[in-house]
Amino acid sequence: MACDGGRLSDPASGHNGRMTRLTHDETESRLDEIPGWGITNGALHREIEFRNFVEAFGFMTMVAIEAEKLNHHPDWSNAWNKVVIDIASHSEGGITDTCFALAAAVNRALGE
Repeated sequence: MACDGGRLSDPASGHNGRMTRLTHDETESRLDEIPGWGITNGALHREIEFRNFVEAFGFMTMVAIEAEKLNHHPDWSNAWNKVVIDIASHSEGGITDTCFALAAAVNRALGE
């Protein structure tokens, strides 16, 4: 699950107010918005392999900046050239619109 402040801090995101947990069906129906992602243990999940550690860490730095803008932070790990990301909301107990916004930012950081 991801850490979050429960409110969006980026007015440019088009979202205001509290996040609301999406149903499983709502989440499943929106997965086509974020290619490469699936659902694992109640979170949006993606595993990415880079050419080396520097690329992986550079990618994580780009995503960290976007996560701060959204005030929504992934649970992730890095082992050399691999990054594993899980995105969900602790405060809402599942996946929210903001989780999809962060997953889309991850995809943009990948050039997708």
